[in-house]
Amino acid sequence: MEEREKQKDVKAAIEIEGLTKTYGKSRGVEGISFTVEEGDIFGFLGPNGAGKSTTIRSMLGLLTFSEGTIKLLQMDSKKRQKQILRQVGYMPSEAFIYPSMKVKEVVRFAAQARKQDCAKEAERLCEILEVDREKKIGELSLGNRKKVSIICAMQHRPKLLILDEPTSGLDPLMQEAFFQLLLEYNAQGTTIFLSSHVLSEVKKYCRHAAIIKEGKLVGTDTIANLSKSNLRRVRIREKGQEKEFVHDGDIKELLSRLNQMALEDVLIEELPLEEIFMHYYE
Repeated sequence: MEEREKQKDVKAAIEIEGLTKTYGKSRGVEGISFTVEEGDIFGFLGPNGAGKSTTIRSMLGLLTFSEGTIKLLQMDSKKRQKQILRQVGYMPSEAFIYPSMKVKEVVRFAAQARKQDCAKEAERLCEILEVDREKKIGELSLGNRKKVSIICAMQHRPKLLILDEPTSGLDPLMQEAFFQLLLEYNAQGTTIFLSSHVLSEVKKYCRHAAIIKEGKLVGTDTIANLSKSNLRRVRIREKGQEKEFVHDGDIKELLSRLNQMALEDVLIEELPLEEIFMHYYE
C-alpha cells in the first residue's frame, strides 16, 4: 500500500506521446513515446543520425513537429515554452557562440536571458571545469568551448537538464568532473536527460534508458532490464578447431545442440552490455 502511494507521488519530468517529425520526404522520428520520472538520470541511446537531436529539439520547441504531444515538467511544450525554458538547462551537441565574446560575457548573457543572477554558481563551475573566464571563445579548444556550454546550461540550477552528446571533446578527467557535477545536481533534485552514443557512460550513470534506431524507439526500460538478455557468447573447441558464435534463444536448446557435438572444450558467457545494445541497433 505504501509503495503504491509512493508511485502516485512520482511526477513525470518528460512525457512524450506519439512524436513524429519529418523533413519533407526525409526521415526524422516516428511515433516516439516515453516518460521520464522526476529525479531520474535517463539515457537516450542511439548511433549518430538515429534521431536523438531531432527528438530533443522538438522537446524544446526548436523544431515544429508533425504529430504527437510533449510535456516537460507537466507543461505543454507548445503552449508554455517560455515557462519551460526558464526551468530547463539545455546543452546542444554543438554550441555556436560568438568568437569575439569572452567566456564571462557568454556566461553572463546566458544568465540574463533567464533574468537570474547565477554569478556564484557560474564561478564555481568555471573553477571545477578549469575554464579561464577572461579568454575569448575564439581562443578556446573544442573541449573548452564544450565546458562553456555546460556552464551556461547548469549555472541556474535547472529542474531539468537536457544534454545532447555532452562529453564529446572532453578529456577523461573532465568527463569524470562533469559526471560528478551531474550526480551532485541530481542528488539535489534535478532530473537529467542524457543523449549519448557512448554505452559505457550510460551504463555507469543512468538508471533508465531509451534506445532509438532510424527514428524509432526499439527499447525503453531500466538499465538492469535492458542488460538482461538471452544472448550468450559460446566458444567451443571441436576436433582441434576453435569456433565462436552468439546464441539467442533458450539455454536448453543450446545445451541440446552442444550435446550432439564432439566437444573438447566449451565456454558459455553472457554478453557485456555494449554488445547487447549493439544487438538492439542491428
